[in-house]
Amino acid sequence: MSHSLYIDETPAAVKNSKGLHLITQSTPNGQKVQIFLEELKDVYGLDWETTVINIGTNEQKKEWFLRLNPNGRIPTLIDNTQSPPFPIMETSAILLYLEKFADKNDQFGFSDPVERSEALQWLFFWHGSGAPYQGQANHFGRMAPEKLPYAINRFHNETLRVYGVLEIRLSGKYTGEPREYLAGKGKGKYSVADIGTWPWIKGWSFSGFSQEEMNEFPHLLKWIDRIAARDAVKRGIGEKYALKK
Repeated sequence: MSHSLYIDETPAAVKNSKGLHLITQSTPNGQKVQIFLEELKDVYGLDWETTVINIGTNEQKKEWFLRLNPNGRIPTLIDNTQSPPFPIMETSAILLYLEKFADKNDQFGFSDPVERSEALQWLFFWHGSGAPYQGQANHFGRMAPEKLPYAINRFHNETLRVYGVLEIRLSGKYTGEPREYLAGKGKGKYSVADIGTWPWIKGWSFSGFSQEEMNEFPHLLKWIDRIAARDAVKRGIGEKYALKK
């Protein structure tokens, strides 16, 4: 091969792919892209291939993966229709790449620049302010070898604060108009902003939040259920992406 993106150690399914190829594990970050691909399949018949890796074995830290994504994180999408093949890292960047190149009718995006700005604001809000806090809540609350009350309480409370921001948005507290989705006019439209946010928040129980705490966010809970009912969402978090034993 003339380019150095793929090496001998690159899995054959990855380097022999001719179209879109997703490398993932079905974590909240992986599920964002898995869901969006499934949604695009339902609307446009989009095709792609998937390689599921086990990040618990540090497969994502091996050279073959780092050539695709130097940050060593899943998911990573490779567009083999570009020459040379074009890898995309970071979930929000992947969602926006797919929106640009695969969502021709803006089914999950917006042609109106103001509505598009709304979607970007909420997508970036969760990427920068939500996922990092909830990820640290998971780490210090469930996985850290030493229980540090300060860290546990800080990230627990900061995640709740972010949930409160989303509740304000969905409840229409300051606009007088409740919303069904994060971006778009009126009640909003299901978009990449929701797809980029939902996979983390649906795991609130895993992250250590009680039903009593979540009852403070009734519109957010309805939003979780509303998105969970979508067929593409069910597939995007389903057995298709389960790690093979």
